[in-house]
Amino acid sequence: MSEATAPVIETSGLTKRFGKRVAVDGLDLTVGRGAIFGFLGPNGAGKSTTIRMLLGLLRPDGGEARVLGARIPQQRLRIAGRVGAQVEGPAFYDYLSGRQNLDLLARLSGGCERRRVDEVLELVRLRERQHDRVGAYSHGMKQRLGIAQALLPKPELIILDEPGTGLDPQGLVEVRELMRHLRDAEGLTVFLSSHLLHEVELICTEVAVVAQGRLVRSGTVDELLARSSAQADVQVDDMPRAAQVAEALPYVTSTETRDGWLRVSLNGDLLPELNRDLVAAGVRVSGLAPARSSLEEIYLTLMAENGNAGGPAR
Repeated sequence: MSEATAPVIETSGLTKRFGKRVAVDGLDLTVGRGAIFGFLGPNGAGKSTTIRMLLGLLRPDGGEARVLGARIPQQRLRIAGRVGAQVEGPAFYDYLSGRQNLDLLARLSGGCERRRVDEVLELVRLRERQHDRVGAYSHGMKQRLGIAQALLPKPELIILDEPGTGLDPQGLVEVRELMRHLRDAEGLTVFLSSHLLHEVELICTEVAVVAQGRLVRSGTVDELLARSSAQADVQVDDMPRAAQVAEALPYVTSTETRDGWLRVSLNGDLLPELNRDLVAAGVRVSGLAPARSSLEEIYLTLMAENGNAGGPAR
């Protein structure tokens, strides 16, 4: 397998224990090149522990992790400079400017050209504020400065822990656009953990959901959101009449109203029959489509199935 087609991150049976507690339990992950990969799970699910193992900061107790083809932590030095990371929020010297902080971090990590500092400041839209003290930065600006420091070595892979935490709507849009730019224009693979499920749904191409240290679902976002054709969303002119007609049909199990649509649960792939019978009963149908769930609904269902109450994904 060529490097261009090989997974950027691959784990097999990855396990980490802290005393008697199993924090990561036989985790299998595959992250393809060019993905924006969302890593989801509640508090204590093992996400931060997994990230630390991928970065070589923790040694696994079992299984294997490979990043850019190198075994981690054994071959971590092979990929030095090819991976950038921001783990558990950025930490900077408040009395220094954004530029001074990046210059210091660049020197501590082996140095980089001054031009690269200019480039990352431009990428994260902080060029105009680069000489201001970090103590005067907003939370969103500090988050973007943290991403800037992760980009200093011109990495192929960037790992971000909760990059959207605490951001206002405008800040979330800016981070979302930045993630897409890093993938599309800079050619990076982005691996991020987040509890902002709506943002993950908007930005990520692939996701993995973990609970109690175990992988419970993974795939593309479209795969996870695709619902069985046994549910349909119907737009009609008379909602009460349509619900009454639908509930009398032998293949309909339930109905509910959602955002101006009637969601109908069916005993099988019977959308054409539903449309035919509603129209035959005098209901005007202006829209009919297989139901599509939100990532939040999928997530909460998975948490309930795997013994979690379903609180925020952290």
